[in-house]
Amino acid sequence: FPRYVATPLAGLLNVKEKIRLKATPNAVLEKFYAATTKHPKQADVEMLSKKSGCTVRQVERWFRRRRNQDRPSLLKKFREASWRFTFYLIAFIAGMAVIVDKPWFYDLREVWKGYPIQSMLPSQYWYYTIELSFYWSLLFSIASDVKRKDFKEQIIHHVATIILISFSWFANYIRAGTLIMALHDSSDYLLEMFNYAGWRNTCNNIFIVFAAVFIVTRLVILPFWIMHCTLVYPLDLYPAFFGYYFFNVMMVVLQSLHIFWAYLIIRMAQKFITGKARGGLGSDREETDNSEEEEEAAKNGPLSNGHPILNNNHRKTD
Repeated sequence: FPRYVATPLAGLLNVKEKIRLKATPNAVLEKFYAATTKHPKQADVEMLSKKSGCTVRQVERWFRRRRNQDRPSLLKKFREASWRFTFYLIAFIAGMAVIVDKPWFYDLREVWKGYPIQSMLPSQYWYYTIELSFYWSLLFSIASDVKRKDFKEQIIHHVATIILISFSWFANYIRAGTLIMALHDSSDYLLEMFNYAGWRNTCNNIFIVFAAVFIVTRLVILPFWIMHCTLVYPLDLYPAFFGYYFFNVMMVVLQSLHIFWAYLIIRMAQKFITGKARGGLGSDREETDNSEEEEEAAKNGPLSNGHPILNNNHRKTD
């Protein structure tokens, strides 16, 4: 998919790489960068300046460029985003096709009617198989994918999701499982790749839809409808057993992650309302190529080999 679909799509959407200035090879700075920290404090910068024979400004510039070299390319981020966008969109459509004509989609008490003897439909089998395979692929590839700010939360989410899908399969919680998966897919495909295509206004508008859908589905429908269905309704039919507790504990883990992500979304929304947001919604600023040099360029003009281009009436000094 990345090679035969995402890469040509990137060309059509005019996704271009930014030119990155490489850090000049320096053994002293490289050793500190690899062994100590990528973000040296001012005291460290002054110490490295003496050891390396560079000026303080040159050391700061070296670390900025070196960090930029380690950041993932825009094309790599676009490939990953376009793959997730495609899967989540197709999975949501498929999930709705699987459950929209089922009685338990409209009456949640039907989820447990006849349990535990409930037949599995072929559509449910394939929906489960595809979703489980996808989350296993996300878990295995997370180390090589673009590292996000919520890296640890992503791992917890993938593991909890895999456990929930697998357990619901073995415990025959198929009806509840299809509802939960479709609910999650309803917002996951939004904002995946539009930002990398430079569609800033489109991205910002879609974020409003994304935030509304996420909050309604994850903080309203999931806890007050779906979790109520898995916590309360089964007790009317049979005594609680280990599987009942285990499944709902994992649901609480997922819900805790949803609250954490909702907090981040609300913070971002507040920044946009107050006009303090930079870089567009959905843009992971910690993964972009922005640096102090680019901020200098915004103030003083473009850069030439890392220096501001000055007019002819001034000397270029370092």
